Amino acid sequence: MMNATCLTIKELTDAVGGGITPRMVRHYHQLGLLPQPVRSPSNYRLYTQKDVIRLQRIVALKQQGFQLNHIRQILEVEPETDTTKTLMAQLQKQYLAVMQQISQLRQTASALEGLLGRDQHCQNTQAEVLAQLKLLEVETQTGLGGLEQLWSGLDAEIHTHPEAFQESLQRLLPDLSERSEIEQHLISQLVLACGDVSLVSFVKLSQGAIAASRKALSSSCQIVVDIPTVATALDSTRLAHLGCRVETLIDNPHVTTAAEAEIVFWQQQKWQEKLQQVPKGCVLVVGYAPSVLLEICAAIGNQKIQPTLVIGMPIGFSHAPAAKRLLMQQTVPFITIEGTMGGGLLAATALNALIESLIDKPDCHCYLGHDSIAK
Repeated sequence: MMNATCLTIKELTDAVGGGITPRMVRHYHQLGLLPQPVRSPSNYRLYTQKDVIRLQRIVALKQQGFQLNHIRQILEVEPETDTTKTLMAQLQKQYLAVMQQISQLRQTASALEGLLGRDQHCQNTQAEVLAQLKLLEVETQTGLGGLEQLWSGLDAEIHTHPEAFQESLQRLLPDLSERSEIEQHLISQLVLACGDVSLVSFVKLSQGAIAASRKALSSSCQIVVDIPTVATALDSTRLAHLGCRVETLIDNPHVTTAAEAEIVFWQQQKWQEKLQQVPKGCVLVVGYAPSVLLEICAAIGNQKIQPTLVIGMPIGFSHAPAAKRLLMQQTVPFITIEGTMGGGLLAATALNALIESLIDKPDCHCYLGHDSIAK
């Protein structure tokens, strides 16, 4: 008779959830992530509550982006043993390996973009290059020289006309048909601002963010930015047309970087006090200091401030991702970029895109029929 405290593999996956399947569990056994379970007299795998907890940890770490080999090393460290330095060294080594893979993939992406991103004027030369690439013998030094000549021939076309950005984007962007026309424009502008198409999967908008922004901007709301660098990148002409005034939180012209903004905001209480006094219904734009976004989230949670929209895109490697996660938990409409990516130019670009769409298409309601991708 089966022990009442034991679970079958199906019962284990049902208890853990998160999309885990019996096949994945068997794979984790093979990788050493899960210990081999005891067997019943009928040769069924039997699991305990300890296995449930371990599998839940694996699922949680995987959802955070850790690869399975990273997870195994993390779970192998016993909390009571002093192996933190060893683990950190191992993870740093794996991080460098991941970054090398990203670099190699980035090179591949650049080569593909160099072909796919060509506009109609370059298509004849592009066709010739593709045909010659198939015949290229890259093992020889002559082949490598030939490859350089192919790119040179393709690049020669760039002197005959300006770059057609929208045409390139049509070939390079993933399918955005589930997004509203205004969101598609916003995402396209963000990609053009940084030149990285992979940014698309990290852009997050809460449901109602577009509607909230259009209502606020139409009502001549106040725009509050974290530092002067963001203010200078805003479309002042269109903002003036809408009657929107721009206020800079840390209005020190010498503060131009994320590191400076972070230190100044922490050291001088007056900036934190100034944040508590932003007007109701304003749009907050954070492009540099993670601590400013963290303080905004705390003030919203404590009902000290009530902005209409928060564009949160600070830069950083620990506080910035955490601040963005906290922003996505708020009830206030938001636009953000997950992870470490961000910056004043991207934050300003997001607002500029919203302003442009509002002025050019004031009667557009396409965003009301689409659910924004938030969490």
